[in-house]
Amino acid sequence: MAKSHNYGRGMEKVVIIINAEVSDQGQLISASPVTQKMVEALQRSIANSSSKVVEIVSAATLWSRNSKTIRKDQNDDSIYCPLTIQLPDYFDFPQRKIYSACKDINTRRRWVEKNLGFKTSVGDSWLGHLWLPIIMTDKLVFAEVIGEGSMPNSYEHPVVIPKRQQKSLHGLAEQLLDSLDALPATYLLQFSLYNGEIVFDRLWPFPAAPALITLKTQQPDLFTCHWHCLTNQPIANISISAPMPI
Repeated sequence: MAKSHNYGRGMEKVVIIINAEVSDQGQLISASPVTQKMVEALQRSIANSSSKVVEIVSAATLWSRNSKTIRKDQNDDSIYCPLTIQLPDYFDFPQRKIYSACKDINTRRRWVEKNLGFKTSVGDSWLGHLWLPIIMTDKLVFAEVIGEGSMPNSYEHPVVIPKRQQKSLHGLAEQLLDSLDALPATYLLQFSLYNGEIVFDRLWPFPAAPALITLKTQQPDLFTCHWHCLTNQPIANISISAPMPI
């Protein structure tokens, strides 16, 4: 498994990249409520352990090769925290390869099916309704599974899955991240359980929308875990509220 990297040390600015319009003053203009909450959660996590300046950038600005945001030199010590998968391939930052790999959903599904023997989602069929949080520092820590709620954009956490499936799921996550030479971060592995079988959907290289539920159910929450992973800070023992049966 990939070891912890030190690219988080000694950096002066944090750049949060989102899939929404941002004003010149860094204010969100057309962000969805979910995106707004994700940004606020990450900002709080950064503020709690750092005095670094936070800049919010629209992913749309990165698609222009003339954007000042992507003209970086060797002295650029910014920490990049994209909260979107929609980044141009030429945008260079430490986790560029893993974001590009996670964006190529079909290739990831084929790899999992061929090399690990799991069933996978097909197109928009069997879309994952469960998410396994993977907290990667110098080791892997698997947090409790997040489940889809009964209302749109609502989630349940923690969700308990049977021990046998849990062991298989953890093996899938470890081998997938190992194949991608994953860097320290907090990931979400999206999957389904059908007739007791794991069906792999996709991997998110950041705390996506389902992670918001952990603001209420887990200490530290997944956004705090993500920031600590990126900056090589230790993560205390994770405490969690009472589990929900699947």
